[in-house]
Amino acid sequence: MEPIDLPRPLEDYFAFAEVERRAGARRFCITLPYLHDARLDRLQWWWRVGEAEEALLGERGLMSRRHREVERFRRHIGRWLVNTGQRLEGQDPIPRIVSVAADLRSAAAGAEAADPLPASASVSVMRAVG
Repeated sequence: MEPIDLPRPLEDYFAFAEVERRAGARRFCITLPYLHDARLDRLQWWWRVGEAEEALLGERGLMSRRHREVERFRRHIGRWLVNTGQRLEGQDPIPRIVSVAADLRSAAAGAEAADPLPASASVSVMRAVG
């Protein structure tokens, strides 16, 4: 099961902002709002470009850097979802975070109701001892 199940590309849900300069550097933020249960939350990716780097890059290079940062944020979100056992989904303007374990439990409950185990069936659980 993919950790991101949205009708549009993930980047379409991002909000971009340039925040105030600090120590001679331009600072940028990419934000992904999401709903977790009924609570609105967000993930943010911050990056900065120093004056020397900005002079070397120019506007075209700055757009390339932004594209690179968007890709890095996208990979980070995917890893975070996998590591925390969650999935990003929904048809609404703000995606929803759901627990993959809860999703699997409800799918298993539905499958069990549709095809219950025979009375003679048993389940064995083995635990590795290290």
